[in-house]
Amino acid sequence: MASGEGRRQRHHHNLVPLAVLLKRDMKSERMGKPTLRYGHAAQSKKGEDYFLVKTNCQRVPGNSSSSFSVFAIFDGHNGNAAAIFTREHLLNHVLGALPRGLGRDEWLQALPRALVAGFVKTDKEFQSRGETSGTTATFVIVDRWTVTVASVGDSRCILDTQGGAVTTLTVDHRLEENIEERERVTSSGGAVGRLSIVGGVEIGPLRCWPGGLCLSRSIGDMDVGEFIVPIPYVKQVKLSNAGGRLIIASDGIWDALSSELAAKSCHGLPAELAAMQVVKEALRTRGLKDDTTCIVVDIIPPDNELPPAPAPKKQNKLRDLLSWMRSRGSSNKVSKNLSAINIVEELFEEGSAMLAERLGNYDNSGKSTSGFFVCAVCQVDLAPSEGISVHAGSIFSTSSKPWQGPFLCRDCRDKKDAMEGKRPSGVKVS
Repeated sequence: MASGEGRRQRHHHNLVPLAVLLKRDMKSERMGKPTLRYGHAAQSKKGEDYFLVKTNCQRVPGNSSSSFSVFAIFDGHNGNAAAIFTREHLLNHVLGALPRGLGRDEWLQALPRALVAGFVKTDKEFQSRGETSGTTATFVIVDRWTVTVASVGDSRCILDTQGGAVTTLTVDHRLEENIEERERVTSSGGAVGRLSIVGGVEIGPLRCWPGGLCLSRSIGDMDVGEFIVPIPYVKQVKLSNAGGRLIIASDGIWDALSSELAAKSCHGLPAELAAMQVVKEALRTRGLKDDTTCIVVDIIPPDNELPPAPAPKKQNKLRDLLSWMRSRGSSNKVSKNLSAINIVEELFEEGSAMLAERLGNYDNSGKSTSGFFVCAVCQVDLAPSEGISVHAGSIFSTSSKPWQGPFLCRDCRDKKDAMEGKRPSGVKVS
């Protein structure tokens, strides 16, 4: 799990003329754009798994060169209401948290923070409905060679590259397996333990009480307590121009198959058949004990329609890398050509559950284009006297200036304090 010291980038939210954005995108377009192929398969047990596939999104409306794709899985529990609500609203809330007028590079840099705001806003809105359902969310944005993943819960996303390496792009927020999350929940006021039956015998996985949820992060679950937070783990990577395969699936897959077995089971198959094969292999191994959903996304280099091939049984990557470096000469040439040897570059990783750490600092003090201050989570306009800095009173703040943005409305500040155990859930500041 990533610590609270994950890397961040400074963002400048000055508006850029549309013509400049288009010129930047056209220049990047000439560098080569991958082809996406995807497939989906599922077997239902409870009817609480939902998914989202949207391949026609555009950063600049009407400009096809600014397109990106979204793939997501929502594994509901205690009903399907939270999964359905999140599928319908999360994308819009994430996009609404992104400043306008950003070029592609700046947009990608701002995306991790917008994902945090979008997850929290979706959770806040769903809880206001008074329903007790909850859901995991694994939300993947593919913009050319850059993959950004945000997740809460135990639905997982893995990356399988042509070199045969399998990388997990998410963190499982299961109390049974995640010591850091257990410590966070208990320090915020929750209790962690197993289900106790007659005679005091404890059975099953570790759960959070009240509520008995096995997860430490989710969207919804208002009956459990706000120390079960919607703040996602976020990871952003850039693929080499060799491409790769993403496998996004609910825990019905991962309770049956390891990441490596899931990737291996569908090697050599196109995306649609690959998704079916992963589900088939999970059912063969464990049977249909839970909703089982899988999305496979192939990020394919231009003029290459083949899915990732199985890796050779024996290879010396270090020797190959050194040989390649010698053939290229100077170190600056090496840095410019890393993508040629199928290296996946990590651009961003952060898993802290502290909202102040995740939202960072705004260079423009959180002002909207209308001149008002804006809540960093729910995006409502605030008068200068209404906004409360996310850093105010926080020992985790990197800023000593409580008047520095980003700002929160009073409702979002109350939610932040409840998630951190500073105030019981639902108690308002007088």
